[in-house]
Amino acid sequence: MDLQIAGKTALVTGASRGIGFAIAEGLVAEGARVVIAARTQAALDSAAERLGEGGGEVFAVAADVSSAKGVLKLVATAREHVGVIDILVANAGGPPAGASSAVDDASWARASELTLMSAVRLSRAVLAEMRERGWGRIVNVTSLAVKQPVAELTLSNVMRSAVTAFARTLANEVADSGVTVNNVAPGYTATGRIEQLFSDDYARARLVASIPAKRFGEPREIAAAALYLCSQQAAYVTGQTLVVDGGMVASTY
Repeated sequence: MDLQIAGKTALVTGASRGIGFAIAEGLVAEGARVVIAARTQAALDSAAERLGEGGGEVFAVAADVSSAKGVLKLVATAREHVGVIDILVANAGGPPAGASSAVDDASWARASELTLMSAVRLSRAVLAEMRERGWGRIVNVTSLAVKQPVAELTLSNVMRSAVTAFARTLANEVADSGVTVNNVAPGYTATGRIEQLFSDDYARARLVASIPAKRFGEPREIAAAALYLCSQQAAYVTGQTLVVDGGMVASTY
C-alpha cells in the first residue's frame, strides 16, 4: 500500500533504537524526510547511517525532550533541516518501575516531564503550522498500560494514560483542520525495555506464556500501526488508541 507520505517531513523522538527506530525506518522507506532524535549523539549518528543506506534523507539531532528548552531547540533544529514538520511521532522512554507506595514526588515530577509534557510540548510546537497547511499527523507511542495497568509500573500507567487523554482532547480541537492525533499502544515488544524490566529468563518465559500470541512483538510490527496512522489513508481516524499487543489486553473495548 502506498501511504501517500512521500515528500512529507517527519520528526521521530526516541528513534536511535527499538520502536522509534523502526518507525523512522518505515517513514524513510515511504519517502519521507526524517529527523530522528534521542539523547545520545553517537547512537543517533549510527542509526542515521543505517537509515540512510538506501538513499533516504535522515538527519540526527541530539535532544532531551524532558525539558521545555530541549523540545524548542529540537523543533527549531528540525525545521532547519527539513522545513515545517508534517508528521510528529512522540516516543519517549518509559519511566522507571516502582510500586505506587515507593514513588516519591521527585519521581512523579520527572516522569511527568519525560512522558506527558514531552508529548504536550512537541505537539504544541508543530501544531500551528500543521493547521495552517491543512495537513498533519501526530502519533504518540504509549503502552498497553493505558488499557490494562501493569503491576509495578505506576509511573508509566499514569503518565501514558495522561498522554492518551491529552491526545483525545486535542484530536477534537483540531479535527476540522486536516490534522489527526492518535496513539499507538504497544504490548510487550522485543526491545531493551523488556530486558530492563524482566531481567531473567524465567520471568521473560512466564511473561511470554501470558501473551495469547505466545511471543513478544517485533518493533517493525508496532511501526506498521504507527505508519498507518501517519498515512493519508488514515485521514478520518483521529483521537484513537491502536493497541498492538498480541491479544494481551483482556478488554472488549
